[in-house]
Amino acid sequence: MILVTHQTTVILDFGSQYTQLIARRLRELSVYAEIVPWRERASAILERRPAGIILSGGPRSVREPDAPRCDPEIFRLGVPVLGICYGMQLMTDALGGRVAPAPHREYGPATVVPGDPRGVLLEGLPAAIDVWASHGDLVADAPPGFRVVATSANAPIAAMEDRSRRLFGLLFHPEVAHTTEGGAILRRFARDVCACRGDWSMGAYADEAVARIREQVGGGRVICALSGGVDSTVAALLIHRAIGDRLVCVFVDNGLLRLDEALQVQRRLAARYQLPVVTIDASARFLDALRSVTDPETKRKAIGRAFIDVFEEASGRLGGFDYLGQGTLYPDVIESVSVVGPSAAIKSHHNVGGLPETMRLKLVEPLRLLFKDEVRELGRTLGLDEEFVTRQPFPGPGLAVRIVGEITPERLDLLRRADAVVVDEVKRAGWYGRLWQSFAVLLPVRSVGVMGDERTYEYTVAIRAVESRDGMTADWARLPADLLASMSSRLVNEVSGINRVVYDISSKPPSTIEWE
Repeated sequence: MILVTHQTTVILDFGSQYTQLIARRLRELSVYAEIVPWRERASAILERRPAGIILSGGPRSVREPDAPRCDPEIFRLGVPVLGICYGMQLMTDALGGRVAPAPHREYGPATVVPGDPRGVLLEGLPAAIDVWASHGDLVADAPPGFRVVATSANAPIAAMEDRSRRLFGLLFHPEVAHTTEGGAILRRFARDVCACRGDWSMGAYADEAVARIREQVGGGRVICALSGGVDSTVAALLIHRAIGDRLVCVFVDNGLLRLDEALQVQRRLAARYQLPVVTIDASARFLDALRSVTDPETKRKAIGRAFIDVFEEASGRLGGFDYLGQGTLYPDVIESVSVVGPSAAIKSHHNVGGLPETMRLKLVEPLRLLFKDEVRELGRTLGLDEEFVTRQPFPGPGLAVRIVGEITPERLDLLRRADAVVVDEVKRAGWYGRLWQSFAVLLPVRSVGVMGDERTYEYTVAIRAVESRDGMTADWARLPADLLASMSSRLVNEVSGINRVVYDISSKPPSTIEWE
């Protein structure tokens, strides 16, 4: 548990894909939130001195005999509790109400109509609220002591409350952007019901992170993986502030970087921020580890192992270290392994799921529970240049996960030049700061074309551009047709080996942002 000096809302995770968004929305209100497994005992939760408790949604039905169920004592702690979707159904089942199969499953947009009275959370909101629903069960009978405060076309009880016990239930997801009044509802719960002051800020986080690093590291030394992106740079600045010259930053050229990236990173970080940076050219080692590898998970794990090997060898050469510093973020952890709940793992990130069990160095990860936009805010607090703060995310495995199929020097060179064109055009058009990510993907697809009256048989490049708030969900960007046309023209004319360009119009979910 971290940030114990702050008022905390505890979120019990029942496996919803939106659980992390609940925490994110609360943090936007300057209310600190922690996610814990649904198995957490009421006594353990009480030790955290929570201002409020939220039960997340989940993919199961409470009518199943083995469905996850929280400790029923949670409802008797005297702490406000909000049940969302599955959480509402669980509250209903635990407190004597009745949950039944919905005649019509609700998944996607729905309209909720607040009743009369409207209840604490819905007071003052419009007469009809657009929401995001995702449930196959409904609350047929509210538990004793509850009153119904909202309905929908397919749910006779879309919201309920027991004001005296400060227990609330919503059958829809206020944390999802599609719920138009979701922020107001969560604000009402956090500020009015739980009396949260909103005492969590990035300035406070920076001070506390430095203190935690000092406590964790003691008199030890840290070797920090530095990529030049905002995540690793902010992590390095925090560690450097905490332990000074007992930090050594290592920039690894793994041969999977973008055009001229290694030279640019070394110049900026060493000169501007006085970070002690050692550069290691390990490109041959990484490319050898990836030879003939085509499976995405195998790529990520091979890169993770190679990174750790390089760092452990560097640790010995540079005088011995006890810790490895990384810029691991919350989405990396969530998608790689089920650390704080039963959510399904999506893919291994090279710095989380790809780490070998035999690693000798202990990890220092000061950003592990932060989202990307929080890290950017933290970077500004630490005085990081806007160029670093607004830099689009670049995956730790680099171009390896943007080449579908085998990694070769020739394909890497092709993609580097293609990616440089995409980024340059996006910046020229003024779209760079509006996008979460924009990049090129090299496909293992060749097709027939005509150039200079001659037949060609060359590669296809996909352009990927998405908009997102935190990387947990993303929508494909509606780039102007003129911008797509200029990118396509330059790619085909300037990058020898490409004769076809396609645009990826997939959202996350169901797709991920990166192709592998």
